[in-house]
Amino acid sequence: MAETLVIFTRTYDFVTWLLPMSEKFPKSQRFVITQRLQNAVLNFQELLIEANALHGTKRSEKMKLADAELRKVRLYLRLCEKWKWLTSGQYKHASVMVAEIGRLLGGWMKYVVSEPI
Repeated sequence: MAETLVIFTRTYDFVTWLLPMSEKFPKSQRFVITQRLQNAVLNFQELLIEANALHGTKRSEKMKLADAELRKVRLYLRLCEKWKWLTSGQYKHASVMVAEIGRLLGGWMKYVVSEPI
């Protein structure tokens, strides 16, 4: 499925943009919010890889876990923007990327539910 490949590319692009950006956050938060944001985005990427290697119910379970991690990423990004660690332009850029990744994941999840076992 072509969407599957696109989600990996978009996620890779997001991770390679976000991780260096998050290193600029206040040092006092490096082991709190910054670490949680980084963990959530990396967990998301790993869960996609794991889901791609599986089939059926196990794949669906990994995808649901990935969706939960993406929700965490959204929360942490909103906090970072609220606390002015991201400019409004950076936040908008991140939001657009995350929204696209979310749509791709949703499409993949629908496809997985409809594929024969």
